[in-house]
Amino acid sequence: MASSEIEIVSDSNEQKTSVQVPFGVPVDVTDVFGASAYGDFEKLRKFVEEDGASLSQPDGNGYHALQWASLNNFAAIVQYIIEHGGDVHATDNVKQTALHWAAVRGSIAAADVLLQSGARVEAADVNGYRAVHVAAQYGQTAFLNHIIAKHCADFNAPDNDGRSPIHWAAYKGFADTIRLLLFRDASQDRQDKEGCTPLHWAVLRGNVEACTVLVHAGTKQELMVKDNAGFTPLQLAYDKGHRHIALFLSSAQRTRMKRWEGIVCIGRLEDGGYAPILFCIVTINIILFINSVIWAPDLPKVTAIVGLWGWTAVSLAVAALMMLYQCSSKDPGYLKTSGGLGGHSDGQDPLLNIDLNNSSIWTGNWSQLCPTCKIIRPVRSKHCPVCKRCVEQFDHHCPWISNCVGKRNKWDFFVFLCFANLCSFVGAVVAVQRFWTAKLVVPAAKSWIHYVAVQHPGAVAFVVMDVIIFIGVFSLLTVQVSQIARNITTNEAMNAVRYAYLRSPDGRFRNPYNHGCRKNCADFLIVGYTDDDETPWPSLQQVAQ
Repeated sequence: MASSEIEIVSDSNEQKTSVQVPFGVPVDVTDVFGASAYGDFEKLRKFVEEDGASLSQPDGNGYHALQWASLNNFAAIVQYIIEHGGDVHATDNVKQTALHWAAVRGSIAAADVLLQSGARVEAADVNGYRAVHVAAQYGQTAFLNHIIAKHCADFNAPDNDGRSPIHWAAYKGFADTIRLLLFRDASQDRQDKEGCTPLHWAVLRGNVEACTVLVHAGTKQELMVKDNAGFTPLQLAYDKGHRHIALFLSSAQRTRMKRWEGIVCIGRLEDGGYAPILFCIVTINIILFINSVIWAPDLPKVTAIVGLWGWTAVSLAVAALMMLYQCSSKDPGYLKTSGGLGGHSDGQDPLLNIDLNNSSIWTGNWSQLCPTCKIIRPVRSKHCPVCKRCVEQFDHHCPWISNCVGKRNKWDFFVFLCFANLCSFVGAVVAVQRFWTAKLVVPAAKSWIHYVAVQHPGAVAFVVMDVIIFIGVFSLLTVQVSQIARNITTNEAMNAVRYAYLRSPDGRFRNPYNHGCRKNCADFLIVGYTDDDETPWPSLQQVAQ
């Protein structure tokens, strides 16, 4: 990697961030530039119509009144300036137009007036920065989306150093902007003049979330790209001391190099899935239970009660296997990905003029964009990097069922855990009872434990595996019961800090889907899932905003 890093923004942009003052604070407006910057329409009209001030000339620093009005999104003043001699193509000392200034603070209304009045959306300054670059530099995701969707801005345009907006977003760590650009198929494998991809720049600055978004939406080849200094993103992470990112990238490389092939499995086997192994373990355990516990010739005769409970355990185990197959093969709630941009078959841009207040899906949260599936997903959904699909009400990806657990199969998963827990418990009780009664036939010279271990190794093997299964299943079942009672998913419980809808305005944790233990449990057990559209707290749109 070359020693020089990206120049953040031009000097004019840095100065532009210092002119805004709180509304309502008195300011001494003495010219058209101050009136434009602070939105004082009456004084601006006085300066122009009574004093004859010009709106086409810059101030002492080379900045135009139109630029100041655009920066602070005073659309009416922008329109007035244009109508009274302001030039939408006028530039400052670094060749930035009013549209560049509007991009700094995401002034959408002002940008619309400028572009409708003939401003060029692809105008570039001395660094080759267009409005899309400036918006990416400042993380103005909504503005960037607007000029792309409505005004056809080129979101892959390179600046003078070969860096596109996604390079800038990655460098500055604006994960939402990265999601938007990837959603719109921005090229994430493009290399700049230093040979760096967006992932290189995200790694350089230690931006964990930016790296995560880029890796999940990328390919194995992008992890191996080298810059001009010969560094891959992984090597760069180690070189810069970002060990947490290095471990993540190393894990991503190993995962994408492994492919489990040639394995006959139940349902649908995903990469890293253990459903066939679990199926075989349970089947072997059933056989061991029948042969070594129920029908063991050296153990006392099976009584009616023991036989009833023994075959109850076998029946529960068979039911658990059936539910395992159901969980593994059932659609967990995959969201549709077919159609045009964003999964819309009509080809219309799903992000053009979205009504953030009335949309049933959109809540104003850019993390709802899936750059891989190209859909706007419901707020509780998540893209599974193993299944490579977005899952509605995503709970977690369970390798033991080789499938995700989501809205459509969580009830099946819960029932599977119940059957597995019951059959393990009943089987263990029956086995212990059979061993206990075996004391009657143990020779006096031998200990009971030694006799069982030597004479009944199959039964001992069953008990060991049964106890291991019981501990694992009981732990999972306890967690699931707790989360069902609170109507929260495993993903939400583990990553609550990442989701704005799980925080109240004061920053504390608050679950908007919790209707109380009784209703949560009733809805889940009867319907199989809860309705996300009904929340007892303020709307998610308000939380997101």
